[in-house]
Amino acid sequence: MEFLVSIKILPIPGGEENSTKLYGAEATRAKELADMGIIRRLWRVPGQRANWGLWEAKDATTLHEAISSLPLYPYMEVQVHPLAEHPSDPLKNSGA
Repeated sequence: MEFLVSIKILPIPGGEENSTKLYGAEATRAKELADMGIIRRLWRVPGQRANWGLWEAKDATTLHEAISSLPLYPYMEVQVHPLAEHPSDPLKNSGA
């Protein structure tokens, strides 16, 4: 099942050293999730500490487990939009 996920990073307490450590751990975990096929695509939101991503998981519980495994999770605002096939999807109808 595919999900469109919006993540906004809130202020991180503990100073620059803590932020640097958390962002490094976040990059490592995100790569692991991408290698597992859970994070399919990511787009940053210019000028913000935010991103939109296409995630894939068997269900919403599995998705929540993946998102909450991110080191920055305690400092995130997350919105999840489950996606369903559309009969007029150009990619589906192109035969690709």
